[in-house]
Parts: sequence; C-alpha cells; structure tokens
Amino acid sequence: MIKRTKVVEVLRRTDFGSIVNVRGWVRTHRSSKAVDFIALNDGSTIKNVQVVVNPANFDESLLKQLTTGSCISVVGELVESQGQGQTSEIQCQSIELYGTCGSDYPMQKKGQSFEYMRQYAHLRLRTNTFGAVMRIRHNMAIAIHQYFHDHGFFYFHTPIITASDCEGAGEMFQVTTQNLYDLKKGEDGKISYADDFFGKMTSLTVSGQLEGELGATSLGQIYTFGPTFRAENSNTPRHLAEFWMVEPEVAFIDLPELMDLEEDFIKYCVRWALDNCKDDLEFLNKMIDKTLIDRLQGVVKESFVRLPYTEGIKILEEAVAKGHQFEFPIEWGMDLASEHERFLVEQHFKRPVIMTDYPKDIKAFYMKMNDDGKTVQGTDVLFPQIGEIIGGSVREENYDKLMGEIERRDIPMKDMWWYLDTRRYGTCPHGGFGLGFERLILFVTGMQNIRDVIPFPRTPKSADF
Repeated sequence: MIKRTKVVEVLRRTDFGSIVNVRGWVRTHRSSKAVDFIALNDGSTIKNVQVVVNPANFDESLLKQLTTGSCISVVGELVESQGQGQTSEIQCQSIELYGTCGSDYPMQKKGQSFEYMRQYAHLRLRTNTFGAVMRIRHNMAIAIHQYFHDHGFFYFHTPIITASDCEGAGEMFQVTTQNLYDLKKGEDGKISYADDFFGKMTSLTVSGQLEGELGATSLGQIYTFGPTFRAENSNTPRHLAEFWMVEPEVAFIDLPELMDLEEDFIKYCVRWALDNCKDDLEFLNKMIDKTLIDRLQGVVKESFVRLPYTEGIKILEEAVAKGHQFEFPIEWGMDLASEHERFLVEQHFKRPVIMTDYPKDIKAFYMKMNDDGKTVQGTDVLFPQIGEIIGGSVREENYDKLMGEIERRDIPMKDMWWYLDTRRYGTCPHGGFGLGFERLILFVTGMQNIRDVIPFPRTPKSADF
C-alpha cells in the first residue's frame, strides 16, 4: 500500500520516476481514443494535478464513471509534464473509485452564480472559488493568532451565553430551556425565568468586548476570537446573523496608540495573505476581481489617513456642493452610510481612513468622552469596497462619567454590576477594537457578498446545513 501524497506536495516534487498515490475529486475528465486527461484536486491547493490515463489499460465502464465530482484514488508514476502550466503529472497505473457523481451533481463545471451555489453550501466548498476562499480564511485566522502572540497578547475566551447586551441594541438570540409552548408567567404577566436553566433571561453574545475589558484590566492586553450573534433582520451583502469577531483590549492605551495598533494589525494580516496565499489570490484576481492583488498591496504600502469625523463631514458636504450625489443626506451628527465611507476611501483619499471623534449619540455608551462634551474617542477603520472593517474606541474608565451616560441613555445595567466594578476597583485607561472577521475575508478575497466567505451562512429565514 503506497502512502497517500497530497496534491500540493506532489506538484512540488521533482523526483520523477517515483510511484505516488493521490486521492481526491475529479475536476474535469477529457477522453479520447488515445489518451484520457483527469484533473484531480484534493483541496490542499487551488491547483489540480493532471493524471494521464491510457484507456487501453482500463475498463471502459470505469472510465465513464470518472465524471466531475467523483472521488478516486490514483497510483502512478510521477513524470515531468509535457504541457504548460504544471511541472509534473502522473502517468496512471491504477484507479480506485470511491464515490461516483451523476449528471445531477449541482456543482457541474459550468458558470453557476454564487446565489445558486448558496443553495448547496454543503457542496460549493468543493469548487475552486470556495476552496480558495476557505484556505485564505484559514490563513487569516492563523495570522491573527500569530500577530497577537508575537505582540504579547493573551488569547482570552469570553462567554457565548450572556445576560448582557454589549451594544444596547437588544437584537439578540435568546437562550432558554423553557417550554416555549407553555411559558410560565408571574403575577405581573411577565415571563418568569425562575425555572429556566440560568434563572434569568440569557442570550447569545453580540460581542466579547465587555468581558474582554475584564481580561485587559488583569492581564494587560488580551484578544478574543470567536463567534458572535445578532438577530438583526438585515438581508444585505454585509450582514450575517452568526459571524466571527476579533476583539483586542489593551490597558493603558490612548487614542493615537489604538490607531497605530489597528493599522499595524490589519496590515500584518493583509501582508500575511500576500505572502502565504499566492496561488489562491492569483486565482481570485483572475476570476473574481482583477484589481484584487493591487488593492491588497496598496493597503500594505500606504499609510492610513487619520480623519476626525467633523472634517470628514466637511469633505462630504463639499463633494455634494460640487455636484456629487449620495443616496443618503449629509449632516453633522448622522451615522455615515457605507457610500459615504467608501467615497472618502476610494475617491477622496484613495487609501484607508481611520475616522475618529464621532458624535457621542451615534456611538456606544462605553466610549470615552472628549473634552468638548459632544464627541467620543471612537475609531472606525474604513477600507475600499468594504466601508467599516474595524470599530474601536478608548473606553470610559471614570465611574461617574460612565454611569452618567448609562442613565442618560436609560440602559438597563442590573445584570452588569461586574462591568461597573472595573471602574470602582482600580480603574485604568484602556481601549480596544472589534474586527469583523468575515469583512476581512471579504476584502482579502475580493468576494462581493459576506455569505460567500463563511462556510455555512446564517441569515434571516436561512439556517440550513
């Protein structure tokens, strides 16, 4: 029994004459009387290995079953390729058929739309495009862990089930063991959680930030990297109900240092992709977005613009005055739409922008107030084609100021006494940010819809697979 060799390793080898065993799925099978060519892929690389078959040596019925999608094991001699595009190929000696794939296979080799392929999320992963996206997704996860490890951060696991609402938006998925068809209610008519598993209302987390702050005020600098959930009824190319967040929190950091961290971190991730995902990026650059690699290289080379919100609004107002038309109006105090963010990045500055000092009323309660009493030390990193990719801030460490903002916004804090304790006992300046992992993958791959950069997307009315 010859040990299996992955396709990515076979394509690197030059010990021609060796006998190798490769196993994978047929991408294409071209037949003729004299010779058959099978393109075989096992997911280890975007590239296929070519298997050259002499049909005279094999049963015709076997060869007819080797259609797109079928799974086979091939033993043969590694030889130098005669064709262009590959250095080596395999002269087939034997074939074992693991699984056939009929004409009803949904991922036939033809141009299906991404929308069509979302119906078959369990099978679309076998295509070239989604194989490339998932390998890049893996590499981005490795890059994130490597960056923070090298910079002295501790990987901190925050709870997925929580009784707190970090964003205060209330769009959370509830977690319960109660019988939903026979909910117990108290004398006031409200649902009683006395017999529920946790004895209180709990939900899936929208963010690990608040618990992450606890870690930062003990370990100095931590990062979380895990799934988060938002029950927001948004059917847009930028929203998922289940997605992954990367959230570092750092003690003793100020606003300029926070922006430096954001820029350095995201440049590291993009550089990692350019260095470690060359074949997949070249494929996506050819098939999805012909400006992809240039855009990635531009992000690494260019310094990010540091832009106060008020100045950004002036730039947008001047653009309108000169005739530029936006779908949404521009005025100080509003939350910028994606079209505004992309205008600043793609047309005005032509490089990434870190926008700062937002009006307090459009940002979260925990952001540190500036001396003007109107703006907070929030930071949004804006990227071409994406808009906001990172959102962060210096956190308000003063107990009285934080409580004043909580009361002003009428935020229920009865289950968050532990968060307020960080301001009562040994409070310290600190800050951090959140990176939507899928938005990073969108940018790095050039894909247009966030549902196509996560294996099994969760969206309104869609939780299959």
